[in-house]
Amino acid sequence: MAKQRLLSLDILRGLTVAGMILVNNGYGESFEMLGHSKWNGMTPCDLVFPFFLFIMGISCYLSLSGRQFSVSRSTVYKICKRTVLLFAIGLFINWFHMAVKGDLIDFAHLRLWGVMQRIALCYFFVSMFALFVNHRYTIPTIVVLLAAYAMLLVMGNGYAEDADTNILSRVDRWLFGYDHLYHKSPVDPEGLVGTLSSVAHVLIGFYCGKMIATHDRVQAALKVFAIGTVCIVAGYMLTYGLPLNKRVWSPSFVLVTCGLAALLQALFVNLEERWQKETFFRVFGANALAIYVFSELLAIVFHRFEVHDAIYAALHAIIPWVKWASLAYAMTFVAICYALGYVLYRKRIYIKL
Repeated sequence: MAKQRLLSLDILRGLTVAGMILVNNGYGESFEMLGHSKWNGMTPCDLVFPFFLFIMGISCYLSLSGRQFSVSRSTVYKICKRTVLLFAIGLFINWFHMAVKGDLIDFAHLRLWGVMQRIALCYFFVSMFALFVNHRYTIPTIVVLLAAYAMLLVMGNGYAEDADTNILSRVDRWLFGYDHLYHKSPVDPEGLVGTLSSVAHVLIGFYCGKMIATHDRVQAALKVFAIGTVCIVAGYMLTYGLPLNKRVWSPSFVLVTCGLAALLQALFVNLEERWQKETFFRVFGANALAIYVFSELLAIVFHRFEVHDAIYAALHAIIPWVKWASLAYAMTFVAICYALGYVLYRKRIYIKL
């Protein structure tokens, strides 16, 4: 059963990473569903990163349960080492983006936050929770974190599309300075304050991981499905006062996206035997973070040296419709990343970041 459960998780992880690469690498005008929501609201594109955080929560439970959640110097050291590594890789991606443009040592404008940095912090806090806190407090902790964050958003004007009044932007700018933040939205979408609700997000995945690890396949699927249903209902009820918003990682966004991820995970757990011969998503799932990092660096290189222009022009010559040509480019980019993943998968090389 442990092998089967990991297989179902690999499939969902692979689906999510392939989706992340697809939506991040369109060209020019793309379909609206492949773009992030401007502010309030949610598109299919907005699901991919929250799905990954949910999956990470499941992985945290399964990984640490193998050590019976025992606290040891080596375990804490490994968690801290991985946290630093993930955060450093995120900084490297941000630096690499500047470096290919010639700004090799412009550290005064290096963005401090990003996807990998948020993954690092959430991994650290949830792992520490798993080791040092009784797991019966998982749900109360989730509730407290989301309630505290909701109060912060309401009292701190957290939904304002104004960097000067939004509490999330003000705190990040005060702590880190304007030059170290993301500038294409009123708030840095991976800023420090939003980590509060993101930790609750990963804890929901952690709780689902417990259901998967401690029940047989059918019961696990039913319990995870029930959790997903409750999250979706609760999340949409919250939208009446706290709209869905990925950029501020609102509590309603946490619950709805976790709920959808839980439903999909429940489906995959229930269909374990049918995934035995599946290859495409297993390739992405086996080296998920490594392939994602590769895709980010490759995209930067493609843009810097205009490789993406050449590929898109060739595709557009065959496909006259702009949006479909953009989708074709994104799918081509996914195929390139798949090729790398396939080589690693065939050689049984698993890069653990």
